[in-house]
This record gives sequence, C-alpha cells and structure tokens, in this order.
Amino acid sequence: MTKYTLGVDYGTDSVRTLLVDATNGNEISSSVYNYPRWKAGKYCDPSKNRFRQHPLDYLEGIEKTIREVIAKSPAGIAENIVAISVDTTGSTPVAVDKNGTPLALLPEFAENPNAMFVLWKDHTATAEAEEINTLARSWGGIDYTRFEGGIYSSEWFWAKILHVLREDDSVRNAAYSWVEHCDWIPALLTGIHDPLQLKRSRCAAGHKAMWHAQFDGLPSEEFLVRLDPLLAGLRSRLYSDTYTCEVKAGNLNAEWAKRLGLSEQVIVGVGSFDAHIGALGGEIKPYYLSKIMGTSTCDILIAPSEEVGNKFVKGICGQVDGSVVPGMLGLEAGQSAFGDVYAWFKALLLGPTEALINKSTSLDEAAKLKLLDEISDSMIPWLTAEAEKIEIGETGIVALDWLNGRRTPDANQLLKGAILGLNLGSEAPGIFRALVEATAFGSKKIIERFTEEGIPIEGIIALGGVAKKSPFVMQVVADVINKPILVARSEQACALGSAMAAAVAGGLFATIAEAQHAMGSGFEKEYIPIPANAGKYKYLYDQYARFGELVEKETMTK
Repeated sequence: MTKYTLGVDYGTDSVRTLLVDATNGNEISSSVYNYPRWKAGKYCDPSKNRFRQHPLDYLEGIEKTIREVIAKSPAGIAENIVAISVDTTGSTPVAVDKNGTPLALLPEFAENPNAMFVLWKDHTATAEAEEINTLARSWGGIDYTRFEGGIYSSEWFWAKILHVLREDDSVRNAAYSWVEHCDWIPALLTGIHDPLQLKRSRCAAGHKAMWHAQFDGLPSEEFLVRLDPLLAGLRSRLYSDTYTCEVKAGNLNAEWAKRLGLSEQVIVGVGSFDAHIGALGGEIKPYYLSKIMGTSTCDILIAPSEEVGNKFVKGICGQVDGSVVPGMLGLEAGQSAFGDVYAWFKALLLGPTEALINKSTSLDEAAKLKLLDEISDSMIPWLTAEAEKIEIGETGIVALDWLNGRRTPDANQLLKGAILGLNLGSEAPGIFRALVEATAFGSKKIIERFTEEGIPIEGIIALGGVAKKSPFVMQVVADVINKPILVARSEQACALGSAMAAAVAGGLFATIAEAQHAMGSGFEKEYIPIPANAGKYKYLYDQYARFGELVEKETMTK
C-alpha cells in the first residue's frame, strides 16, 4: 500500500501543509493558512524592530491546513498517512509554564507581546547580544560563540530571552522555561507537556542557543549568571540532549489525532528550522549552497565533518553536526532582508498613493479599493520591467541591503540600509534596480566569506518565492556571484523537506539520503551568469563594499 507523509512548514506570514506520496515524492495536495493576528499587525512594532506572533495563529493554522489537505485528497489516504514533521522560523522562542504552555495562552497574558513567540526577525535584543559577545571574549572561560561564527546575534535564543526577562517582570515571574517554536509543535502533537521531557532540535540548539557537545550542552551556569543573575537556574530548566530531524518525537496523542482527523499511530518527527529542512527538500549535497530566497535569505551548506576538521568559519550563523543531514556538518548564513527590501520600497511608493486616493472625492469607495488593488498588484512587476531596461551602472546608484540589519557575514543588527548616488534625475526604477543589486551583492559577500575560510562552494541551489517568481532578480544574482544557480522544482521545498524527514522518522526509509533520492522533485531551471554582466558588476560590487565600510564605521562610532 502507498504510504504518505505530511510536511508542515511554518513561515513568517503563514503555515503551509503538504501531503506527499512517500514512494515518489508526488505532492498530493497542499493548504496555506495566513496568520490572521499577524496579518492585522497585532503585537508588532516595526519602528522598534519588535515582531511577535500569537500561538493561536500556529494552532489554528496546523489544524485547518491538515484537515484541508486531507479533504482535498482521494478517499482513503488519511488511513495511510504514516508520519508528520514540522519546520518553523527560528530562532523563535516563547516563555512557557511548568505545563509547557506558552504564557500567551493563559488569560492573564493573552494580549502581552512578551508572552508570545519572539519571531526570528525581532531585533529588540541588540544590547543583550552585544553583552553576550563581550562577555564570551573577555570572561576568561570558554568562548561559547566559537561554533556560532564568533558573533552572537539579537535574532537568537539567549539574547531574546534576556531582553524579555529584563523588560517584563510578570513574564519573568511566570516563565518556567523557554521553548523554540519548532520544539513546541511536536511536543503539543504528542502530548508531552513537561518542558524537561521535550525532544529539542539539534538544529535550533546548535545554531541559535550555543549548544555543543564540547560544552556538555548549553553554556555553563557560571557564564549565564555572570551575563545576568536573572538567568540563574534557567539552564537546568532547559535541556542537555538534542536530536536530529529524522528522530521520532512520539505519536499523535488522542486529542490531536481527533482534531486533525488522523490515527494515533501517526508518528511525529523532531522539528527543525525551515531553511535547514528546506535544504533537504531542495536536494542539497556536500559543498552546495542552498539559498532560501524569500523575505530574507537563509543559506545552508553541508560538508563532511572530517573534511572541515577544526576550521571555525568566522561571522556565519553556526556550524553544527547533524543540523541538516545527520552525520554531516551543517553551516548556516543568510541575509536579514531580501524580498523584504523590495517590499519596503513598494510600501514606500504606495504609502502616499494610497493616502491621496483615499482622500479623493472623484471616486467612490469601491472604485478606490479596486484601483489600489490594481496598483499594489502591478507595482513590483512594473518596477521590474522598467529596471530591466536600465544598463548596469547607468544610474550611478549603489544601495546597501541592511534595512533589517546584517546577519552574515559578521552579524550586526545595528546597521541600516543606505543609498548612494542619487541626483535630481534619479527615478524609482533605477533605485529599485540598485536595491536588487544590493541584495545580490549581499549574497556574494556570504559566498566570499565561506571561500576565504576554506569552505569551497561547488554549486548553488535556490528555493523560495523569489527564486520561483523573479527571473530578473535571479539573473542579477547569478551575474553578480558569477556562478550558475539551480532552482528547485518544488513550490514548497521546506514542506517537502519536512515530509522527507517524516518519512525517515516513520520508518519508511533508513536515511535522509534515501528519502531525498525517492522523494526529490529535481530542478526546473538553471540561471547561467552572463560573462559581460559579471564583469560590469565587479566595479559596482567594489563600490558596494567601500560604501558598506563607510556606513558601518559611522554607525559604530556614534
């Protein structure tokens, strides 16, 4: 009998579930649920870089999407679903009580942003991250950041926890432990309530929480207390062991089996982060850089541990044994904003347009709404078409892609975006082209860091919305990095990767490699760099690098 698995992919804006035939990787059905509270902008303050998500968005999303994929599938498939695995954004931790319940699900914390999941792109903890970096280098003990690229980020576990503990007495007093989103969902589905009994993700722990076997787990109590006495005792309420994505977390408990319309025999795998599991779905192989290109980028590379040896790659987001493929070293990098850069520029142009149309007395409300929708839908395609007509270097405009800080190389969330070379003749398409080039230059910086540190890049695999939808952006990136880029065929590589991991956790395959071979969907396109363009971009890239040095120097001397 054909067996099926479910991959559940929690993204920044939505959750999507994919039902997959485990024998050949055919995608039977899928469903997407947009988080309503997030869409309404609740609990966030972009001006302060605060981005929080309510756990109810996650709960409603998994129930509705799984029920929908089953309803859309041929009769009888539900009985042959063997396993579920989930991936999430990260680091996205939440404070929980002794029963493992996120505080935001308790009545007294239902509207408190500090009691909610602190989304990956929340940068409220820049000061705490800097304290961690300073202490790690000066306290005389182990430098716990050395497997994190040597720089700890405000996007990560400990910085976020410390910031919330300092800011909110009520959360601090009620929080028993802290749990990553990718660990909470499997625990919920399997009915494991004790935070000390959860099977914690190796991926999340190693890349974001400074966990390493050499450290006997997490940073020592002495280090944490020296960082801030508020952290005293927390280490013992977290974890020491971690698990890779092919491990079984448990079986669906009775409550969730009923809510999802599935059997209690369905196996739930250990969770992981979206980019790492997406690399599986995109058929990553050693020394190939898997780039998930969406609102941000997350760049994943795997290599045999024995070949990397004792190399520590500076300024990346961690190198962790088994964080992607068990038995392989997983290395992570990325850009804090990619598609978000284009979205910002679109919003910048739409803001006054929307305000003026809404004030107009020449149109009725229905006409206004229709016009605004048309403008919004056509803005990026129009900018793209016009930008494509501009010759490389013609405008003299150079931009920096740091609108949400810099993740890699050398994390620095204090940095801001900037644009150089504007004059009275500068127009929106020229600025848009410069922004696209800036995101490509940021990608090149990451590749250069890996190669400078002795990690070769033998190929590029692109996944995600930008890779699938924007030939213009992809060709610019290929030209700038001067390497071919393969685009994975699957529209939902992260969910497919989770379905692959579920197939191994459910015993359908012995290894991740076997699941990839059987369930992989291959590649739909390859972008080849245009030699003439690659040569022209060298000069602009040098300008980008010098401009970045200037802006960073000015930022850090303020």
